[in-house]
Amino acid sequence: MIRCEEVATHALFRSLGSLAGVEVDLRYAGPHNFAGRVLYEGLDCAWIRTEAAAGLERAAQWLARKRPGYRLKVLDALRPQRIQEAIWRDVVGTPAQAYFADPARGSIHSFGMAVDITLVHPSGQECDMGSGYDEMSIRSHPSHDALHLALGVLTADQLMSRGWLHAAMAQGGFAGIPNEWWHFDFGDREQVRRECPMVI
Repeated sequence: MIRCEEVATHALFRSLGSLAGVEVDLRYAGPHNFAGRVLYEGLDCAWIRTEAAAGLERAAQWLARKRPGYRLKVLDALRPQRIQEAIWRDVVGTPAQAYFADPARGSIHSFGMAVDITLVHPSGQECDMGSGYDEMSIRSHPSHDALHLALGVLTADQLMSRGWLHAAMAQGGFAGIPNEWWHFDFGDREQVRRECPMVI
């Protein structure tokens, strides 16, 4: 295990601010998140594992070539285990529980191998993804995109933005999940849990 306070001097990690073509706005470092309060009080969580960082840069480069003017924006990355445990205490037994990993197993965020991310339009505004970041509703589930398009819940433009995000992240070696359009893992989850040190 690695303490969050030691990450900045650890060779396994890279600062999000050093990544070319990637913007950073960590929502848990401020009050604009599901909890409505700062969750990373006193902690620098703007880090990611070096291999995931390289993948994120590849994703940004691909996006810049294929969709000039658009950029990636990281909304969350490294989430220390102690924060995951605090979040879990708040959400366990509520509908929000389905959107957070049980800290007993470990969130892939706590290994520095996951990001929450969105697209930024050339105007500088975040693209409309059909639901907000951390919006815990069925509209946020990529697994329902086709149905939501057919029912008019989501528009073709919103799904196109999701599609570009997923395509870019796939180019970087990331995989999405069924219930959050913004979340992407780098590498196999079980292998990450076995082989990577957790940040606490």
